[in-house]
Amino acid sequence: MKTVDEVVILCGGKGTRLREHTEQIPKALVEIGGKPIIWHIIKFYAHWGVNRFILCVGYKSEKIREYFSGIDDFKGKEILLSDAGENASKAKRILEASSFVKGENFYVAYGDDLSDVNIGEVAAHHIESGNIVTLTAVPLVSQFGIVELDDSLQITGFKEKPKLNHWLNGGFFVFSRRIFDYLELPGELEVEVFNELVKRGKIGAYKHSGNWKCMNTFKESQELNDLWNKNKAFWRCWKD
Repeated sequence: MKTVDEVVILCGGKGTRLREHTEQIPKALVEIGGKPIIWHIIKFYAHWGVNRFILCVGYKSEKIREYFSGIDDFKGKEILLSDAGENASKAKRILEASSFVKGENFYVAYGDDLSDVNIGEVAAHHIESGNIVTLTAVPLVSQFGIVELDDSLQITGFKEKPKLNHWLNGGFFVFSRRIFDYLELPGELEVEVFNELVKRGKIGAYKHSGNWKCMNTFKESQELNDLWNKNKAFWRCWKD
């Protein structure tokens, strides 16, 4: 079985919905349990045998460079920074990082998502499919509690923020290096690029029904810290 040994991590955005933190630091350095979220993501991928980490930086990139120059938590791992500038799209950030990518297939991660997905299975599914992109699809969770009614409008039950019968893009991608032929398209990765792959039948999904959570807002960062502090960090697959 071919293995995937490198990951491109998108951590160049401005994180405007996390202004409580990101006016001073990039979102990648917002902490969960005293460690930046990028630390958690690298630990997660390292657990699955990834040795090369290509960080697509932009906003306050010097802060990320300073952080990695001052720690030795990732001995034996290669950490590279690719800087396409503050205002580059995700597509252009990945294209800028293409010179660092060695393998035929590589992982791509958002810099603000955590999960307990088995990325080895995602990679195997991707390679078998022959697709250019495979994304991890996760269930859409309602932001609200659901009221269940019968035909006479009697309430039969309540469900607190249930998983809905829809799937969303949870990141944790595997890309073929053939993607580089499409990243010159004008527009954004998830819109123009992915829709072109849809037309060509070259993008697929791996369904993950387990845990997944993003960190887009201050509330979500608090929730992730709460999970960590209660020893319920579902993404913590590694041993210290």
